[in-house]
Amino acid sequence: MTFSRKLNQSFCFNRKGGSTIEIIKIVGVALIATFLALIIKEQKPNFAFLLVVFVGCVIFLFLVDKIFEIIHMLEKLAVNAKVNMVYVETILKIIGIAYIAEFAAQITKDAGQGALASKIELAGKIIILAMAIPILTVLIETIIKLIPS
Repeated sequence: MTFSRKLNQSFCFNRKGGSTIEIIKIVGVALIATFLALIIKEQKPNFAFLLVVFVGCVIFLFLVDKIFEIIHMLEKLAVNAKVNMVYVETILKIIGIAYIAEFAAQITKDAGQGALASKIELAGKIIILAMAIPILTVLIETIIKLIPS
């Protein structure tokens, strides 16, 4: 049995139809919240916004288990491939920052604060760039070593 097959059997990929059911649940909750927000928005726009933010957070919390499974799988792959864990951790942090910045930017856009959302996106990009510099440095040094003098 190949390594990738073992990995697929030990994680979330082995459940037939599990992901389909989960996305149906997420979409169902999101659609119900959307309809409720549209109804509430006429009378209490603040409550409608809070409902949307709350449901967004609930959906995120629903996905935390999946995120943990993915991180665990990537760590196992890195260990088996004998990759330095510092690089894997940095890449996972970069991905996390990207998702968090996107989530926050979307919420601020929904609140009508497009300028603030742009600043959140810019901050996320700058932090990602700063975190990626050590990896880029190692990559460039490796490429330079491979080029014959």
